[in-house]
Amino acid sequence: MHIDELNWNDLKFFLALSREGSLSAAGRRLDVKHTTVARRILALEEHLGTRLFDRSRSGYAMTQAAEDLFEQVVALEENILSIDRQGTGRDAALSGPLKLTIAHELANRLIIPELGAFCRMYPGIDLCLLMTKDLMNLGTMEADLAIRMTPNPPEDLVGRELMPMGHGIYGTKKIVTEFTESNQSDSVDIILFEDETTPPDWVTRHFKRFNVIMRVDDVGSMAVAAAQGVGFAKLPCFIGETEAGLQKLDLDLPASAWGIWLLYHADLRTTARVRACREFIEHTLAQKRSIIQGGSADRTR
Repeated sequence: MHIDELNWNDLKFFLALSREGSLSAAGRRLDVKHTTVARRILALEEHLGTRLFDRSRSGYAMTQAAEDLFEQVVALEENILSIDRQGTGRDAALSGPLKLTIAHELANRLIIPELGAFCRMYPGIDLCLLMTKDLMNLGTMEADLAIRMTPNPPEDLVGRELMPMGHGIYGTKKIVTEFTESNQSDSVDIILFEDETTPPDWVTRHFKRFNVIMRVDDVGSMAVAAAQGVGFAKLPCFIGETEAGLQKLDLDLPASAWGIWLLYHADLRTTARVRACREFIEHTLAQKRSIIQGGSADRTR
């Protein structure tokens, strides 16, 4: 099957429906009405002279003809995106849109307090922050830069680890004092992540008696709960050191494999506005190295 004569705009509808499995979801992906998707798919099928999807109440399933076409269209999509990225990557102007995706806690505690200086330094850059724990698709340019806490960044992206992260066990001054004065023999309340179904090593190693009082799915909420006296929590130091009311237990923890990574697509490495933002973030986090890795010089109360 040849796709040389097809319009790329028509093929985008084919890809969206193939990936989403329903007209409504494909329409949301492309920001068009579901009727538009249906019309464009019908026109494509008529052009190719073959049925591409089997319709049912549960959605749209690709036929064998669609599966054969899919690989060719995906390859074409990547070529088009690569051309687009390379053109963007040659942009030497310090102006235009710039999308930065970043996890909430990294943004709120480390980056946003300094971004005003960046915006005043580069007024022509239209900065957009995308606050999410998920790594958005840099290949399709959903974002230009990503800052992530991770032990294993994706292999298809360019970037580097800005610095390793320190962790500590934190609680309020009251429960830290009580635990220390009891010669670490009292039973303590522990806050864990939702997926920690069994007590992790830091709990069993340092606490003879403990009670898992709460589980959460968000590290920011964990810090707030610990600061309210709910119990002890293991936190990244930059969170524990910036959450008012928390104090770190004087206990040694093994070095973590997690680090703060700055990631971007290879084709965008020469874009002036991406480079300017990357250098600004690198400088900003370097200034906060002590707090990220577990020092107390930058401790906020």
